[in-house]
Amino acid sequence: MSTATYTVTGMTCGHCVNSVKEEVGQVAGVSEVAVDLATGRVTVTSAAPLDVAQVRAAVEEAGYELKA
Repeated sequence: MSTATYTVTGMTCGHCVNSVKEEVGQVAGVSEVAVDLATGRVTVTSAAPLDVAQVRAAVEEAGYELKA
């Protein structure tokens, strides 16, 4: 198992959290996504380390930005 934490900007409500969780959860290998709205932290648990480009694409698909 691998866990990585990212910072996502632009989230303001529960709908935002659900959108990010849904999109990132569809990335191959992801088993769990936890989002902290107050800090913008998104913690992703996966079978193996993820390519940050895949996570970034999923976050952008949800309408938000992954900070570098």
